[in-house]
Amino acid sequence: MSRSPRSEHSIGVFLLVISAITFSTAGLFTKGVEAGSWEVIFWRGLFAAAFTTFWTAKRGSLRQNFLGMGYSGLAIAVVGALGTAAFIPSFKLTSIANVSLIYAVSPLIAALFAWLFIGERVTARTLAGSVGALSGVAIIVAGSLGEISLTGDFLALWMTAAMAAIMVIYRKYPATPGAGPQVLQSLLLLPFAGMLGNPLNVERAEIFVLAAFGLLFAIASVTLAEGAKRIPSGQTALLSALETPLAPVFAFLVFTEIPTGATFLGGSVVLFAVLFSIRNKTQ
Repeated sequence: MSRSPRSEHSIGVFLLVISAITFSTAGLFTKGVEAGSWEVIFWRGLFAAAFTTFWTAKRGSLRQNFLGMGYSGLAIAVVGALGTAAFIPSFKLTSIANVSLIYAVSPLIAALFAWLFIGERVTARTLAGSVGALSGVAIIVAGSLGEISLTGDFLALWMTAAMAAIMVIYRKYPATPGAGPQVLQSLLLLPFAGMLGNPLNVERAEIFVLAAFGLLFAIASVTLAEGAKRIPSGQTALLSALETPLAPVFAFLVFTEIPTGATFLGGSVVLFAVLFSIRNKTQ
């Protein structure tokens, strides 16, 4: 029995909220280990690929996810690999709050990509939410300009553009499977991580931590892919931006990384913008 559009939208919102919560822990894992960026990319990618493949096999959909991903799946894998190569180092070079806050501009980038490449109309509510999210970013950046690493911020912005592009591809080609491209994305980076890093020298205890990171990344990636198929690209990016206020909170609880007053204020603005943009759709 087919679901109604409203039901599909509600499912999409739920999946994207789960994805945002799990993605918001990425900085904790990256900064919580002494391993370098390429070592983190290697072990996280290896375990993420293994967990996702196991989950797909249990569902009996290996053929559909891996052999049926098509050119859109290959594009997602390549773009995702490029984004991941920037994502992990960004946490090493700047704060968890800055990375998550820069990611909050993804609604504007996703909406622009969707308008340019697939002709998707941007609603007034989504546009207002996007402007609100950008305003929240501006508030936090203005409060910590002197501490921002330009290299780390640039890498975070690169990752944000990559994620926005992936959202639009899934929206354009909703039949693209979620698991296959995510596994391929991780596998594409393994040779580079092995050459540019030294993953075999990572402490065993840290490998267990990165295994947990890989599991959470697998969950976040699949729920993002499935959610992005069900709602417009701009709203997908706005819901994903829920990790913006969550990441600084987790950083405080784990590392006692105290957010500034501007971070609290800006994060509140972003959260309000997200809720405002989806209120009518979820009622």
